[in-house]
Amino acid sequence: MGMTNDNPILISGGGIGGFAAALALSREGYRVRLLEQSDTFSEVGAGIQLGPNVFRMFDRLGVTEAVNELACFPDALVMMDGLSGEQITRIPLDGDFRKRFDKPYGVIFRPDLHTVLIDACEASPLISLSVNQKVERFEETHDGVLAHTREGRSHAGAALIGADGLWSRVREQIVGDGPPNVSGHIAYRAVLPIDEVPEHLRINSAVLWAGPKTHLVHYPLRRGELFNIVAVFHSDRYEEGWDSYGDPAELTERFAGQHDSVLQLLDKIESWRMWVLCDREPVKAWGKGRVTLLGDAAHPMLQYLAQGACMATEDAVCLASRVVHHDGDFETAFESYRDARYLRTGRVQLTARLYGDIYHAAGVTAELRDIMLNGRTPDQAYQGVSWLYGGIDDDGAQIV
Repeated sequence: MGMTNDNPILISGGGIGGFAAALALSREGYRVRLLEQSDTFSEVGAGIQLGPNVFRMFDRLGVTEAVNELACFPDALVMMDGLSGEQITRIPLDGDFRKRFDKPYGVIFRPDLHTVLIDACEASPLISLSVNQKVERFEETHDGVLAHTREGRSHAGAALIGADGLWSRVREQIVGDGPPNVSGHIAYRAVLPIDEVPEHLRINSAVLWAGPKTHLVHYPLRRGELFNIVAVFHSDRYEEGWDSYGDPAELTERFAGQHDSVLQLLDKIESWRMWVLCDREPVKAWGKGRVTLLGDAAHPMLQYLAQGACMATEDAVCLASRVVHHDGDFETAFESYRDARYLRTGRVQLTARLYGDIYHAAGVTAELRDIMLNGRTPDQAYQGVSWLYGGIDDDGAQIV
C-alpha cells in the first residue's frame, strides 16, 4: 500500500534527531513539517563525540564535508586515574582504527552539528520548519495523523515522528511509562577558549579522568579553538532539565583530593551549566499505527558511551530507508524500523549504565578495572567496540 495522504510527514522536536529525520526523509523525496516547541532553533549543550558509526550516516545525509570542517579528530581516547594521575589505557584513533572501521572518530560542538543539519534542511524545498509549536497529543485519522499543539493549533500529517526528547509527549501517549529514571549522576559542562587551558592539558585527545563516583572529560572543539570540559559526579541533589546553573561549591566538594590536573581544569571555570543524567528502560513499543518515536523519545540513554546523538542519527537514516522500502505504508515501515533498531539501541542503553559503573569505580573494583584495561592491546580494544562502531549497515539497521 503506497502513500495516499498528500499531507507532509510531521516531526515533533527540533533537536539533532528531528532535523536528521527531516533531512533523511526529504532526500528520499518526502515532504516534511518539523514542529519545534521553542521560539528558535537552538541546541543546548557543549561537545559531543562522534563514533565511526555516525559518520556513515553523515554520508547518507550528505553532510560529511560540512561536519568535517567544524569537527576535531582526536589522536586517541585516553583514560587516566583521577587520583594518581597515571594512565589507565590509551586507544589510538589513527590509521589502524580508521582501517578497522572505515571512518574516523570525531568530536564537535553540539550547536555546530545542529547548525549543519538546520542549514541542510533550510536548503530543501520539501521541508517546512515551525517554531512555538509544542505537540501535546496526537490522534489518528482514517488516512493520517492530527498533531495538536499547546498553542491551540492542529497539524495534519501523513504520519508523525516523535523526536521530542526525554520528556516526550508523543511517547507518553504511546508507552505511558511515566517520568524517566533519575540516575543520581549530575553533569556539569563548560567550554573554554583554548588559550585559557593550561598548556600541558592542550592535547589532541579525548581524555577521561576516572575517580571514585566522579569523572572528568575534556577534548578540543571547533578546529582546536575551544576546549570542552564535562565533570560528572554522584549527587542526591538534582533539578530536572538540561540547562541549569550548577553549584561550584558542590563540584569542588565532590572532586576534593583528586589529581592537580583535574583540579586545575575545575578552577578555570567560572560559570558551569549542569544537567541531571536520566534514562529509561529499553522498550519495544516505539509506535502506534502511523506514529513512531526516534532518538531520546524512543531510547534515552546515559552519556557514558557518547552515543545519544549518534543513535538518533542512525534512527533517522533507518526510518527514512524503511519508509522508502515500504512505499509510504507508514504502519508497516515504522514496524520494520523498530525491529531494525530496538535491540541495538537497547544494548547501548544498558551498556552505558555499565560504563558509568566502570568509570566511577573505587577501591578494589577500580584496581581490577585498571589491571584489565591496562593490559589490552589496541586491537583488543577495537574488538570490544566493533559491535557499536561497525554493527550496522549503511541504512542504520543492526547487522550483528
